[in-house]
Amino acid sequence: MPVRTLFATNFYEADIGTPDLLAELEESCRLFAEEDGAGRAWSREHGYKGYTSYASLGDLPERDPAFHDLKKLLDKEVKAFAKTCHFDLAKPLRLDSLWVNVLKPGGTHSGHIHPHSIVSGTFYVAVPPGSGALKLEDPRLPMLMAAPGRTDDAPEHQRPFIYAEPAAGRAFLWESWLRHEVMPNAAKKDRISISFNYR
Repeated sequence: MPVRTLFATNFYEADIGTPDLLAELEESCRLFAEEDGAGRAWSREHGYKGYTSYASLGDLPERDPAFHDLKKLLDKEVKAFAKTCHFDLAKPLRLDSLWVNVLKPGGTHSGHIHPHSIVSGTFYVAVPPGSGALKLEDPRLPMLMAAPGRTDDAPEHQRPFIYAEPAAGRAFLWESWLRHEVMPNAAKKDRISISFNYR
């Protein structure tokens, strides 16, 4: 009998950033990292190696025209992703939160999920070589118990971890329950990204 692959986990990639938008966003992200004292303090207190506006600036699309332009692009991609996932929605998904990440060399972000959201993602602004992939974890992993490892030639959908390689101008989208982590930034420069949640 044929083998069926069940319970797929969707992961969406799109290259949407123009050079002009990337330049504007990088300038804005670096400016926020300099001027947002509350964000820098939160980053220090929580051991974030670099800067994040996660807990400090909740109005970036209203505050900065480049972030407004990015939101319009993300709205379109999230709508397409929701359609691919066959979500039965009473109303379209809306941006709930969006924040800047300036990850210094050696910085990382351990495994986590995004509660109270439907779709989460990251848009990459500056990605120096060696600055680390996004590691995605098979959501069944806690229940695999005595399951054996996978061979090196296992197809992607049968591997316990997938490493998605970022690039400047690229957006990644996934369902918010999918556990993920940011691998260490082994580059000599900052990696700059913008993360977000829709619900």
